[in-house]
Amino acid sequence: MLIADYTFGQGLLTVLEIFVFAAWLMVLFTIVGDLFRDHDLSGFGKAVWIIFLIFIPFLGTLLYLIFRGHGMRDRALAQHEAAQKQLDAYVRQTAGSGSTADELTKLAKLHDDKKLSDQEFETAKAKIVGTGANG
Repeated sequence: MLIADYTFGQGLLTVLEIFVFAAWLMVLFTIVGDLFRDHDLSGFGKAVWIIFLIFIPFLGTLLYLIFRGHGMRDRALAQHEAAQKQLDAYVRQTAGSGSTADELTKLAKLHDDKKLSDQEFETAKAKIVGTGANG
């Protein structure tokens, strides 16, 4: 049987090989993503790097990290900041302050519960109706 000849040391070596291969793939995908994120590099330059990464992968990866690794962090941070700004804008737009009718209902409830005087109610209502018509 072949399984009987497979030692514990060989099993550990196989696990190590799989780990190193997976780590290298992660680095390779990070580099390819960085290549396409960089708007300063020409299309020809990107094509040359991709060909280099495909045909001489380990050397290409090392050379990319040596020559262009310093900008990888900056491009990743810029992409993260842009995504965060988009998310913040979406949350602000979605959360909003509610519709004018909702605000008027809340205001009327406060007035009915005697938490607002008549004058405060009228002032707040005028403000809501004024902003609702403009917004």
